[in-house]
Amino acid sequence: MYSDDVRDEWADRSGEYSPAYYAYRGPDETSESVRAVLAEHLPSDAAVMELGCGPGRHLAHLHEAGFSNLSGLDVNDESFDVLAEEYPQLDEVGEFTCDTIESAVPGFADDRFDAVYSVETLQHIHPDEAWVFAEIARVAGEIVVTVENEGDGDPSDENASGDSTTEEDADDPPDDDPEVNYVREDIPLYYRDWASVFGDLGCEQLRAESRGRDTMRVFRTP
Repeated sequence: MYSDDVRDEWADRSGEYSPAYYAYRGPDETSESVRAVLAEHLPSDAAVMELGCGPGRHLAHLHEAGFSNLSGLDVNDESFDVLAEEYPQLDEVGEFTCDTIESAVPGFADDRFDAVYSVETLQHIHPDEAWVFAEIARVAGEIVVTVENEGDGDPSDENASGDSTTEEDADDPPDDDPEVNYVREDIPLYYRDWASVFGDLGCEQLRAESRGRDTMRVFRTP
C-alpha cells in the first residue's frame, strides 16, 4: 500500500473506526495516562498538540482537567463536526486543523508546541513518510508522548484500532522497513521501536510503560 492510499483510508473513513465511532467510546484510561504525563511535566497553559485527534476525546479529557491551550490535527474532516457536537466547550477554545501529519507539521515553527502526542496514530505512517518523525521532534519544545502498538503485546489483545489482530502482510518488508499488519485488510499498522525512532533524533526517553497492546513512551526533545 502506498502512502497516499494510507491517508485516503483515514480521510474517508466512516462507520467502524470513524470519528463518530471514537466519540461514542469517549475518554478512557489512555486519556488519563496522557493527562497525568502532561501534568507531571508541564503547566496547564502549555501548548499541546494531538496528532490524529479524531473527534477530540483525549483532548476533551485534558480540557476538563484544566489544560487550556489545546490543538488537534486530523485528516478526516468529519472529526471536527463530531467534535463540535460532542465537545462544544473544547471546540470553543481549541485550535483544529484538517490535514495530514506529513503536510501540516513541516509548516509549524520550531518549538511551536510544548508537547506533541499521538495515540495509535503514528503507527499508521507509511515508511516512505518516516521523515516526518524528525519534524514532530522539531516542533515539540519540551516533550513527545507516543502511545502506539509496537507489536510485542499479547496476541489475544485487541489491535491498534480495537479488533483482534489480523494476518501479517504476506510479503516480507525490506530490512529497513517496519513489520506491517493490516486492520480489516485495508489499514496498515507498522510496528516500530519508538525508543529508537526518537532516540536516534536526539530525544531522551523519560518513561516507557506497557499498556496492553500499546506502549506509552515519554521523550524529552533536544
